[in-house]
Amino acid sequence: MINAVVIAVVLMIVLCLCRLNVVISLFVSALVGGLIAGMSVSEIVSVFGKNIVDGAEVALSYALLGGFAALISYSGITDFLVNKIIDGIHAENSKISRVKVKIIIIIALLVMSIMSQNLIPVHIAFIPIVIPPLISLFNELNVDRRQIAIIIGFGLCWPYVLLPFGFGQIFHQIIQNGFTKAHHPIEMGMIWKAMIIPSLGYIVGLILGIYYYRKPRKYIQHEEIKNNDSIVIKPYVLIVTVISILATFLVQLVTDSMIFGALAGVLVFFVSRAYKWTELDKQFVDGIKIMSFIGVVILSANGFAGVMNETGDISKLVDSLSGVVGANKLLSIIVMYISGLVVTLGIGSSFATIPIIATLFVPLGESLGLSTMALIALIGTASALGDSGSPASDSTLGPTAGLDIDGQHDHIRDTCIPNFVFYNIPLIIFGTIAAMIL
Repeated sequence: MINAVVIAVVLMIVLCLCRLNVVISLFVSALVGGLIAGMSVSEIVSVFGKNIVDGAEVALSYALLGGFAALISYSGITDFLVNKIIDGIHAENSKISRVKVKIIIIIALLVMSIMSQNLIPVHIAFIPIVIPPLISLFNELNVDRRQIAIIIGFGLCWPYVLLPFGFGQIFHQIIQNGFTKAHHPIEMGMIWKAMIIPSLGYIVGLILGIYYYRKPRKYIQHEEIKNNDSIVIKPYVLIVTVISILATFLVQLVTDSMIFGALAGVLVFFVSRAYKWTELDKQFVDGIKIMSFIGVVILSANGFAGVMNETGDISKLVDSLSGVVGANKLLSIIVMYISGLVVTLGIGSSFATIPIIATLFVPLGESLGLSTMALIALIGTASALGDSGSPASDSTLGPTAGLDIDGQHDHIRDTCIPNFVFYNIPLIIFGTIAAMIL
């Protein structure tokens, strides 16, 4: 029996691999999937349009944060710091100094990306601030940008899967709500404990990814991203920049809104009069352009997810696969992980996947005799699968937005595929172990 969801997701991935724009791929795949499921064109368009609204707040948040990031970059602080590092490399001019800088970069990006999910929950907004100025440094050191994509991908996913803080708290709350709706209530404190073993898959994938992409890779150093040794940071501009960053973080924490947080930081720049408003306006709009594409993809992914839900073929997929494996516990767990992977790859959001699969997997897991802790590990892992590697996920779109600033980093081949291979495979292995032994 043909399953509309499987066909749509596979088609979307194939179109992306053929380098068709992600947004167009999502539109086409949603249309094909809906038609296969027996929906009319007008019905598909209507469902797609209604579900776009669900991602509007997130899309606007990313656009504004992109504008704020551009203003931070315009201040010249990141370029100034990068220049100092490169000057230090040239001064020592030794292999040891280059290795030392590479290690510092890996640790710094790892810490920043992890902090962006919980301690300072700005999510991918730090990427357009930090990464573009570092491109010239990466080129100088012949760093393989796929390694950077792996590092950032880890920091964007591992914290919310394991740690109940920031975005992790939201993720864990959605899991708890999913269990409640499936008439199997759980306590929040159980979730992080159940996710310890599956989260080890990310750590193993990170180590393997860093090692695999350790070899030098040459990129063309474009004129527009070469370092400007004449950059001078004025004390007042430095003060304004620091205040704007603090304002963004504080307002976001108080209001729990990325939109108002970004606006606060932007307003500090405009009110300070450190630059002419016409200059700031141009930079702000340019920053919005960088991140707004991610917002458009997220809107399209919400529409795609709505159509897939409307087909009713997600539950049919689980039922048909369950019928094949029968009561075999190990095979059933693997089948549920594959189902979760397919769903998340398509819609690009592990958070949105939980409500879809929880109502299906909880009763199925109970029938297999799985414990509550095993069920939590199963649902948490199944929903996280695919976030690393989905063309429509902000966990892949974010790194690409920064690394492809000079057009030398392909979204699918250099971000999605490396993240998919090095994180999803270990996650399935460790998630299966957790579901079997807990």
